Amino acid sequence: MRKRTLEDYSVDTFVYALLIVIFIVTAYPFYYLFIISFNNGLDTGLGGIYFWPRDFTLANYEKIMGDAKWTLAFFVTVARTGVGTLIGVVFTCLVSYGLAHKGLVFKKIYFSLFVIGMYVSGGLIPFYIILRHMHLLNTFWVYVVPSMLNIFFLFIAVSFFREIPSELREAATIDGANDMRIFRSLILPISKPLMATMALFLGVGQWNAWLDSAYYVQNENLRTLTYRMIEVINRGNIPTDAVSIEYAANAVKVTTYSLQVTSMVVAVVPIMIVYPFLQKYFVKGAMIGAVKG
Repeated sequence: MRKRTLEDYSVDTFVYALLIVIFIVTAYPFYYLFIISFNNGLDTGLGGIYFWPRDFTLANYEKIMGDAKWTLAFFVTVARTGVGTLIGVVFTCLVSYGLAHKGLVFKKIYFSLFVIGMYVSGGLIPFYIILRHMHLLNTFWVYVVPSMLNIFFLFIAVSFFREIPSELREAATIDGANDMRIFRSLILPISKPLMATMALFLGVGQWNAWLDSAYYVQNENLRTLTYRMIEVINRGNIPTDAVSIEYAANAVKVTTYSLQVTSMVVAVVPIMIVYPFLQKYFVKGAMIGAVKG
């Protein structure tokens, strides 16, 4: 083992110091929003809060959690994230596994269509018309069906499945397994890093999506958490007398700004909690496109 020199220690010190600075710069804004969400709204307006709440209160969270619309939006968001991510991962893997088959007829045509679909969009109005003809408007499935196939991950998955030795599939075929049995019992178990990476990105996309809730849904019971957050933020930008009266009734512990911050925390924290559990697979899966592409 080579003996460390003064230059090695200097470089390490510089790198660690730089990483600490980058961490503080990137993490502190989230921490600041977090402590503000636990502070008295009127007291927050005085400024000077940097490291911990000066006037601790749960009024901001009580205001949001006590609203039935937010509670329902939370369950709708959890449902669309879970169902949408599961169906998106399975369907994308199914299509990409078929495209990775060496004997697939018209393979080039299929790939050309997917490439065109990835780079060219039909536009909002044609997409709206398609959803209307499919009877998806103002339903829960408008959140799930359009995102069933992710073309970006489709190409990554095709590259991954091509690298699986064909001898494995041939051996399973000799043992009497059909294509679906091979896919379910052989391909999916060895594709956990790929699926975890897809699940992380698709899940975050489902959790953060709000445009579909704004454009394609009119039923207030189907609104998502992020839509409610945008609603609170936009409401705060309109200083009406009705809004002023509403917040004055809350004993000035809750203000427009404190509700905006709290809604952001409620919308962001759950997905941040899930990430560490998928990080192990994410690190492996992130290298799939680079190594096997």
